[in-house]
Amino acid sequence: MLKQQSHIVAPIPDELRTRALYTVGELRERGKADKEAIDKLYELIVEMTEEGLDFFFLEPLRRLKASSMMLGMAKMGIGSMLKGSKMVVHKVLKKLDDRSLAAILDFIEEIIHEPETT
Repeated sequence: MLKQQSHIVAPIPDELRTRALYTVGELRERGKADKEAIDKLYELIVEMTEEGLDFFFLEPLRRLKASSMMLGMAKMGIGSMLKGSKMVVHKVLKKLDDRSLAAILDFIEEIIHEPETT
């Protein structure tokens, strides 16, 4: 669905992509939104969010060669944003049922892509 719309892209390390796809496959195979699945999904979402926040907010500052003070202020603001996001994600995931788990796994698969070969 995303390929048919304009969208933005954030790179992630290959290791995270591999682990994310493995986790999605593992959780899909189990098919249960139990505590273990929710914990794994939570950790994955937080790590992917951290990567995205770094890319969209800190990478432009690094490319502009912003001062360490400016980077520090940005990191503090992003840390606060991430803390709030974690609370919301945790509350939402605690209420997941099996069908909702499958929908989130579909979404994660949809947004992860391998690098294009040149």
